[in-house]
Amino acid sequence: MKAVRAGAAEAEPVRQKLLLEGALDKSRKLVKKNGFVEIPVTESFETGGLTIVEQAHPEFYISGKTLSEILDIPDSEKQFLPSGWQILGDIIIVSLRRELEAHKKEIGNALLSLYPGCKTVLLDRGISGKMRQPDREIIAGSETETIHKENGCLFKIDAMRLMFSRGNLAEKKRMSKLGKGETIVDMFAGIGYFSIPMAVHSEPRKIIAIELNPVAFGYLKENIRLNKVRGLIEPVPGDCALVTPRGVADRVLMGYLDAHEYLECGIRALLPGGILHYHEAVPEAVECRPVKRVIEAAGRLEKRAEIIEVRRIKKYSPGVWHVVVDARVG
Repeated sequence: MKAVRAGAAEAEPVRQKLLLEGALDKSRKLVKKNGFVEIPVTESFETGGLTIVEQAHPEFYISGKTLSEILDIPDSEKQFLPSGWQILGDIIIVSLRRELEAHKKEIGNALLSLYPGCKTVLLDRGISGKMRQPDREIIAGSETETIHKENGCLFKIDAMRLMFSRGNLAEKKRMSKLGKGETIVDMFAGIGYFSIPMAVHSEPRKIIAIELNPVAFGYLKENIRLNKVRGLIEPVPGDCALVTPRGVADRVLMGYLDAHEYLECGIRALLPGGILHYHEAVPEAVECRPVKRVIEAAGRLEKRAEIIEVRRIKKYSPGVWHVVVDARVG
């Protein structure tokens, strides 16, 4: 069976390229041999200048099994196994009950055997801080940088250091259809969660993407390059309170869930009649709060906010919803 032979230093970039091209054979493992790495490819793969070898004894992943069937742990502990996990590019991200912590390495290796296209498993213990940094541990594999494909866009990210929410995919797709011919300010842009799809799909005039976290900002610039939208997105490093421009935008995105203190910055960025998309994590008991905050912030600036729509995106935590308010400000 065919495999591409690459040096250890080049193996990961080559594997990523093959994965994106759909040429990686996900039923077989990568094999290290004599200082090289053999990367399995489909039989139809053309050389493309790469070195092809025939694997006489290919190593296959386990298929057709469940996590519970693969693991050799007591049945009394199997009841605590997770029912699901996130796959980001070729990284698996899983949360475990503390009853399973002693078996985390076994669980990590079992997950890799279930998903032949993946290379690393991360144990997720939540997020913290203003920059929503994840607390994660490698429990199988080693590489934590990956390229995730979503809605026809490529997102390069270090899953150990940054979050990537897949729960608001519908909202990202909706936004990718808006903004044709517009100037857009994306506050709290991250790695380009909203900016990249809008630039790729909606033909905006310009997107100003602002990000404070230097790690996320580095990946934002890389994703602009990967998606070939350099002429459309202007990445701006810094705190939105200090660097958000005024009076330039037809549309402003505020995708950070604790951004109410920045509402006036977002509103000032709008041209008269511009549209604000304001995100907030809000308890069900006070679900009207984000609407009130938008109206009051506009009022402090002697403007009027017309609420277009309020949408629930997903459950953020028990009793708390991720909500988006769309408002026209004039």
